Amino acid sequence: MLNDPRSHGLWEKTAPQPPATVPLAGDAKADVVIVGGGYTGISAALHLASAGSRVILLEAKEIGFGGAGRNVGLINAGMWVMPDDLPGELGPVHGERLLDLLGNGPGVVMDLIETHEIACELQKAGTLHCAVGPAGLKEIEDRAAQWQKRGAPVEVLSAAETASRIGTEGYRGALLDRRAGTLQPLAYVRGLAHAAVKAGAILHTGSEVTATERQGTGWRVTTDRGSVSADWIVVATDAYSTGPWEQVRTEQVHLPYFNLATRPLGDNLRRTILPGNEGCWDTKEVLSSFRMDQAGRLVFGSVGALRGTGTGIHKAWARRSLKHLFPQLGDVEFESEWYGQIGMTTNALPRFHKFAANVVGFSGYNGRGIAPGTVFGKVLARHILGELPESELPLPLTDPRDPPFRTLKETWYEAGAQLAHFAGARA
Repeated sequence: MLNDPRSHGLWEKTAPQPPATVPLAGDAKADVVIVGGGYTGISAALHLASAGSRVILLEAKEIGFGGAGRNVGLINAGMWVMPDDLPGELGPVHGERLLDLLGNGPGVVMDLIETHEIACELQKAGTLHCAVGPAGLKEIEDRAAQWQKRGAPVEVLSAAETASRIGTEGYRGALLDRRAGTLQPLAYVRGLAHAAVKAGAILHTGSEVTATERQGTGWRVTTDRGSVSADWIVVATDAYSTGPWEQVRTEQVHLPYFNLATRPLGDNLRRTILPGNEGCWDTKEVLSSFRMDQAGRLVFGSVGALRGTGTGIHKAWARRSLKHLFPQLGDVEFESEWYGQIGMTTNALPRFHKFAANVVGFSGYNGRGIAPGTVFGKVLARHILGELPESELPLPLTDPRDPPFRTLKETWYEAGAQLAHFAGARA
């Protein structure tokens, strides 16, 4: 994408084409202007247009350019924060609302995929949160118990059960979440975009917003070649924000994350590695994730950026790690490589912001963008349509605030990942 093979890697190679779009030119009018073409923005556009609203979406680059087109493709339920901790972070009302909304988030994603016949390699096999050592096992046992008391279909697998599902004896157990699954992330957001266009939404790519101004009771949003006047603005730019809402980006600490994809594995290997097609990630502080794509490529990722010295360090570590987990693979060669940035908030929970009257947005998904982005887009649509007042939203209203030492933390995350993987590659 944009002549950078390391921006979207395998996903751009295998995703269906997005709908045809052009930059905004001239002046236009709408009920709602949406800024950002990721999961939140496209979901909001689809749900608003389906309800009869006139919707124009402005994307600075291309559909799925940010985290929507770069992530590993796990459709997770909930957030990183333990379920029992959410009421303490957000209060009992918003905490339970958010748990209910995001616990059911994967189901919303899967229903949309089926309703709109989106070709995105959907797998409903669940996910496995893999326990590394006794501390990791305790973590997943606690998480499972907290979800189970809320009726969620999750269970802790023994080390033997985990080995049979994954094909490695490297874990003490795993938390199987049957609500979850995997998909091709760029294909999914492009499919949502096709559905939004079919519903009547107008999408403009290559249309970076440069300014906004109050216009009577509404707003005028300006790009370098045109403008949109609308009653509402949805800010859906998240961790890649620039321009008028750069504060959405600056209240998040960027955590780099890379993915590498092998060549398609043969049938014998596919029978021994993730035969059930679950998506996986582990409990390490510098975590790893892995899954199969539809063609049998093993996609393996971790914290770090594929640039500078990090490129060689992370790839060497990945080869060694995969050989340790799956000796049957032998010497691994990677067909694709890419990386992006995860936006982390101070408490690892998303945010709801009202930037001005009728200017709203959710952000800060902390590496859990697929289901939260989709459901928050739907929530914004319902709020704008008058179906969901602010008092009933799943998050309290907060003002954007820059975290302390953001730049220093970002530098440390990238350097620290290199140090961890360099040491791991030499162990």
